[in-house]
Amino acid sequence: MKRCLIARHGNTFLPGETPRRVGGRTDLPLVEEERARAIGRYLLTSGIRVDRLYAAPLLRTTRTAELIAMEARLPLPVVAEARFTEIDHGPDEDKTETEVKRRLGEESARAAGLSSLPDAELLLLGGRVLDEWNARAVVPPGWRVDAAEIARSWQDFASSIPDGENVLLCTSNGIIRFAPSLLEDRDAFCRDRDIKVSTGSLSIFRHDGEHWHCDAWDLRPYKMTLDAPGR
Repeated sequence: MKRCLIARHGNTFLPGETPRRVGGRTDLPLVEEERARAIGRYLLTSGIRVDRLYAAPLLRTTRTAELIAMEARLPLPVVAEARFTEIDHGPDEDKTETEVKRRLGEESARAAGLSSLPDAELLLLGGRVLDEWNARAVVPPGWRVDAAEIARSWQDFASSIPDGENVLLCTSNGIIRFAPSLLEDRDAFCRDRDIKVSTGSLSIFRHDGEHWHCDAWDLRPYKMTLDAPGR
């Protein structure tokens, strides 16, 4: 048996700050450490051994991996894994969600031969495009994402894990949603859940010698910590 543990980095926007679509071209640092530390504590208290530690070469992912290692008491270096650098949002990079929805709505309207739609309808159309991205990883128009290549990277990375080892990789939301490509029935997996994972989340895939299985998806150790009795 072997495991592929996948962590999403912690928060890059402060409370009250308007979030933006941040991809591989925008290298933001973490603005808090608790979510990453909570993953490390979860691994330590759960007794989950980690044999190797990888992170996409960005400030937010590397720092998250370092904090996980500190809390889990892992004497491991963080190895850069460039294949899992966050996606490129093209013209929507570093834009607010409203701006992204408006542009995607305009794209959808043009494709349907519609013109002069009110802003509310454009936002609705754009929101539907993002819903497809969150539900089934359908890449929005204009984004520079090679879905097939990312899926292959997950498969190649997972197959390289030696039998009997557990590997943890810290990366970003746009990349993680393609991790279910490890499963035999990816489409069924995506139908049953939202494939957009939270900041500071942990997902766990296990290989039983023949097939990959998802034992946990979008597990949120920081919520377990905050909601624990006595806190």
